[in-house]
Amino acid sequence: MKRGTIVLTRFPFTDLKSAKRRPAAIISKENPEKEDVIVAFITTSIPATLSNTDLLFDKTRNDFRKSGLKKVSLIKLDKIARLNTRIFTGELGSVSNQTLEEINEKLKMVFDLG
Repeated sequence: MKRGTIVLTRFPFTDLKSAKRRPAAIISKENPEKEDVIVAFITTSIPATLSNTDLLFDKTRNDFRKSGLKKVSLIKLDKIARLNTRIFTGELGSVSNQTLEEINEKLKMVFDLG
């Protein structure tokens, strides 16, 4: 699957005891030889103060409609997982190259890559 695709999947809780079905953004490079991809958690719970690694995704963005998301959402770049694509239950849409650049900047902060 292509980087920037928004999928619906079971996303695991950090204790790995359960998972919740929700949207996630594919943030890893496309590799047709592998069934696993790295995804970032997407939530509609917007806190009063955003983390510097959160990406607010709202209707003012040019690619909001193309994303397939229905509500203002937060892409949590500090909440990522490696998942097998077979557990995806749907593909909602995708984000633009501009949003992917913003994701890249947030990932640099997450991993302290300067």
